Amino acid sequence: MQEQLKAAISRYQNLVDYLEIRLEQSESTSISFRGPQLDAVDRSFTLAGGIRACHRGGWSFVNFNGLAELDERIEQAISQAKLVGKETTILAEVEPIEDYVAVELGVDPRGVALEDKRRLLESYNRLLLEFDPRIQTTSVSMGDRFGITYFVNSTGSCIAQERLNISAGFGAIARGEGGLVRQGYESFHSRSDYNELIGIEGRVKGAAERAIRQLEAKSVKGGQYTVVLDPYLAGVFIHEAFGHLSEADFVYENPRMQELLTLGKPVAIEQLNVIDDATLPGLPGSIKYDDEGVPAQRKYLIKNGVLNQRLHSRETAGKMHEAPTGNARALNANYPPIVRMTNTGIEPGDRSFADTIGDIDEGVYAVRMLGGQTNGEMFTFSAAEGYMIRNGQIAEPVSDVTLTGNVFQTLKDIEAIGDDAVFLNGGCGKGGQMPLPVSVGGPHLRIRNVVVGGR
Repeated sequence: MQEQLKAAISRYQNLVDYLEIRLEQSESTSISFRGPQLDAVDRSFTLAGGIRACHRGGWSFVNFNGLAELDERIEQAISQAKLVGKETTILAEVEPIEDYVAVELGVDPRGVALEDKRRLLESYNRLLLEFDPRIQTTSVSMGDRFGITYFVNSTGSCIAQERLNISAGFGAIARGEGGLVRQGYESFHSRSDYNELIGIEGRVKGAAERAIRQLEAKSVKGGQYTVVLDPYLAGVFIHEAFGHLSEADFVYENPRMQELLTLGKPVAIEQLNVIDDATLPGLPGSIKYDDEGVPAQRKYLIKNGVLNQRLHSRETAGKMHEAPTGNARALNANYPPIVRMTNTGIEPGDRSFADTIGDIDEGVYAVRMLGGQTNGEMFTFSAAEGYMIRNGQIAEPVSDVTLTGNVFQTLKDIEAIGDDAVFLNGGCGKGGQMPLPVSVGGPHLRIRNVVVGGR
């Protein structure tokens, strides 16, 4: 396979400034329940590829579905790039790499019968449906995908990477008095072992527990509070409100962001360190090489409160005269790589949770995320759960907790960073490519003067 791709590159590489081929073979299964009903069972086998050509700064991307059409599609990509290109091709230099990256397997889901997977998911679905009479319905799913991606480019790289993703999602919807509806959700991910899905009954029931707790919660009174974010919401906050601002394609095309995001500029309290680290083992966003063949790295986006690095593709790194970071990623071979995060989070500090909330007379503890949006440096997030903090203790549950603010002011308003950072799985959307596997994480964060809206 790789030799055939290398031969194709060699036939055409002198016609453009840059040429690459990605070919992906994959097989996957997915099962879902909606309420008590089996909603879908799917199994698929795919072979797909993508060709990128660049000439005089103009890019072209063309799909193909079989090696028989490879030459025709390469010629098409080259002709399109030549139509577009009118400037100069600028790509950061990267040493050519030849490597094969294998998955370290536990129990391979491809060897587990589809009926056994269905029974396991059905048992978890039943746990949710039977948890409480107020649970009205559920939405649960389980999927696994094993793929091998072959990457060859005109600068001499030839890389094959295996990847296994095993995931499950458990949603519970509860209805209370007056037709009030609340939901709880729990997700799971493994990169190596189907058996990690077995025996997670406690985590599954957590989705129902959260839905029921929120039925009993009263709407928070709007105002300014000292807010403590749990590790999941802290991670989502830094991913959504700051991580996307660190993606260099966004910065390069936005003069205002270039001014706001000048490297070396203090933007947060001195104790804050924000990382994007694709080398962390076993997480959804972990890779050895990105989809341009650049080695994965640990990057400090913020180091000691100062803007330190951006996330780059080879093109953005070259144009901005910075080092490539291994952040060009594609959802699959049907899409071109674009600048994306991997595992993004806040490094732990030195405050215990008890110390973090201990001197708060009245505040809000915000847990997980229900939804949100960002607009430049402004953000709005809705917490999935909330609790009042009174006299240094977690008190009654509250609902409709919406947090609003400016990310740069918020980073300066952090008062404490917990010592308990964890990473959780997620899926990120950008440029029509969703959900790209990522993870988000952090410790508990205490932030002053946060605008909290209720109902």
